[in-house]
Amino acid sequence: MSIPFSLELYPPTSPQSARQLERALPRLAALGPEYFSVTYGAGGCTRERTLDLVGQLHEAGHTVAPHLSGVGAERAEVAELCAHYRRLGVRRLFALRGDTPSGMGSRGDFAYASDLVRFIREHSGDDFRIEVAAYPEVHPQAKSPAADLAALRVKQEAGANAAVTQYFFNTDAFLYLRDSCHAAGITLPLVPGVLPLTRFRSTAQRAEARGIEMPRWIYRKMESLADDTAAVRAFGLDVTARQCERLIAEGVPALHFFSLNQIDAIEALHARLGLAGSAGTTAAPPN
Repeated sequence: MSIPFSLELYPPTSPQSARQLERALPRLAALGPEYFSVTYGAGGCTRERTLDLVGQLHEAGHTVAPHLSGVGAERAEVAELCAHYRRLGVRRLFALRGDTPSGMGSRGDFAYASDLVRFIREHSGDDFRIEVAAYPEVHPQAKSPAADLAALRVKQEAGANAAVTQYFFNTDAFLYLRDSCHAAGITLPLVPGVLPLTRFRSTAQRAEARGIEMPRWIYRKMESLADDTAAVRAFGLDVTARQCERLIAEGVPALHFFSLNQIDAIEALHARLGLAGSAGTTAAPPN
């Protein structure tokens, strides 16, 4: 399949995880992702690790899209990061509001992701392609689905180039969001975020905390297999692959995998879907 795909990576948090990621990167790169995105912890708590991984990926010749988080960030800090990435040759960013870490009193200079997008455009013009977040099952803090859709439109008006969704297990939720965007005049390419379903209890708990529905038939099947790790993984990857197949058939522009640094799962999905790789070279600035 010729559809582009991208992979999200977490900066390593220990020497052991750094070694694991170092061994994994050649295997992931060989799959031919359009780009790697690199997360940025709440309140910038992974700033240095994020910068290190972005630099490592870029130096190896991969297109990389660092996350920028607005929560707790000041304008001068974001301007410094944008300047650093521009000097490095990075031309793609994720502009996210981010979560407020426990105990953080100040929210910084950016109350919303749209404020962050607007500032990046004011500071850096069209130097960067900017991806933003969208929520098939509505952001947990949105007052209503209409308000959440309006927030996405404001991000578009602020200068975003595309939206990548939170992961979901109910594909109809994504398709309804896509149709709602069209009806509301939101023209951003909408890329589905996909989480490889390889674990049961921890995944179900995180999904519930984020307001993400795990359909009952999936939950009950995984619950019945909970004591068999291999069976959970096999069933979960089959569900994820079927979801991707349906999304591709629906004409989505790309897939974005929240890899959780799971090399084997990503390789299995890549083989099952027959995804066609793309060159991982540094992207040119958007037009």
